[in-house]
Amino acid sequence: MGNETPRADFSNVQGGVKSTAPDAPPKADFGNVQSQVGSTADRPATYTVVAGDNLTKIAKHFYGDANAWKAVFDANRDQLSDPDRIRVGQVLKIPAKS
Repeated sequence: MGNETPRADFSNVQGGVKSTAPDAPPKADFGNVQSQVGSTADRPATYTVVAGDNLTKIAKHFYGDANAWKAVFDANRDQLSDPDRIRVGQVLKIPAKS
């Protein structure tokens, strides 16, 4: 125990680091920003089917109502005979919300 190394004493260490980065710009003020967001189905559109899609998911996305799937189905009767058989890559017409 006679070979113990004395512990370093850092009790008098003081910080004094200053940033060399330029002063930060003032925070952005978005207080006067106005928004006019409408439904994505306010006008006719098209949608390309991706894996995992079904008409209720698509209706929920465009209309906010999964029960509106029949509007999408009716608009695409020229290419759909069964609402449960849509294919990945298929481009569907999305009618405007009525």
